[in-house]
Amino acid sequence: MNRGASFLTEIVHDCAEFERLGPEWTALYRRCATATPFQSYAWLHSWWLSYGRPGALRVVLVRRPDGTPAGAAALMRAPGPLPALTALGGAITDFTDVLLDDSCPEAAPALAGALARAARGAVIDLREVRPGAAAERVYAAWHGPRRRLPDSLCLELPAVPMEALLERIPSGKAQRVRAKLRKMDALGIDQRIVPAAEVPGALERLLRLHRLQWQGRGVTAEHTSERFAQHLARAVRPMVERGDAMVTEFRLGGDVVCADLTLMSPRLAGGYLYGADPELRARKVDVAAMLLRHGARETSASGRATLSMLRGTEPYKHHWRPETVPNQRLMMAAPGSAPLLWLRAGAANGRRWAAGQAREREWLGRAVGRLRGAAGTPDGGGG
Repeated sequence: MNRGASFLTEIVHDCAEFERLGPEWTALYRRCATATPFQSYAWLHSWWLSYGRPGALRVVLVRRPDGTPAGAAALMRAPGPLPALTALGGAITDFTDVLLDDSCPEAAPALAGALARAARGAVIDLREVRPGAAAERVYAAWHGPRRRLPDSLCLELPAVPMEALLERIPSGKAQRVRAKLRKMDALGIDQRIVPAAEVPGALERLLRLHRLQWQGRGVTAEHTSERFAQHLARAVRPMVERGDAMVTEFRLGGDVVCADLTLMSPRLAGGYLYGADPELRARKVDVAAMLLRHGARETSASGRATLSMLRGTEPYKHHWRPETVPNQRLMMAAPGSAPLLWLRAGAANGRRWAAGQAREREWLGRAVGRLRGAAGTPDGGGG
């Protein structure tokens, strides 16, 4: 443990040490108003057990003189030719951040200094940082080269009851949604928030429904993996116990036909994963509207400000006229590591440009296909 100014710096490399940090991490998480559920100890520690690599863990803490944590960052040494420290959570995490005690304004520069010492020639690369995150304060306090890049887009709604959400869309469309909800209620679909003790079984049912829902269609492969199932099984029950997650089951005729996992922090709630029986589609049930009504009711009643649709701009989300909120990517390095930062940032920009070109080609291909179809020309037909 190193002493810097009035703070003590600690870097944890061992998983057993990380495990012992649980109570302190949770207390600091409660003192950081901008933290999201993805910074909870249950989520991060479980993720490391499923996805971590031996020897790569770098958990950085700054402590007050009495030993109380004032700032923390859960990082790992990333694989690849360019040395980098990245946040725990990986691709299955929608928001990355550090933790800073809101009552301690000196914690941000202290954590920035501790991270600079921990990096030791590596670039600190924080993906999917939400606007207003604590990591922005560390970035502002950084002494050395840094880069801010765009990252994924998220869609967000105000946390208001369903009727208020319906006022955001054209009246004709709102009437159609109301009719769908009435039909759903007439079918007798009821919902139940799962207590913590029953969460493991509910998650098994959710993942089974998720696989069934996407059978024969493109699905995120990781969501069907055993390590992902184990991660959720470890993380979600303690998150439910602490109010950081909610599992809901929807039943029809006594059978679970849909299940939803929502992650929650003091300021927002986000629908993370759901599974629905294809039978609901056959019955013309609007599953998205059903889940949104439930999420809107629970989120608004809890006093949270934001109902997040998390990452992704799928067309069905835009029906509700949400606000588009861009995540950002924050890169920081010591002065001697500036070339590494420019290389990593350049590579990131190159990949982003290539992905944009691929999306544009895909869009153009679909547009040409529609035009040919309208003109009666078979796909691939010439002159």
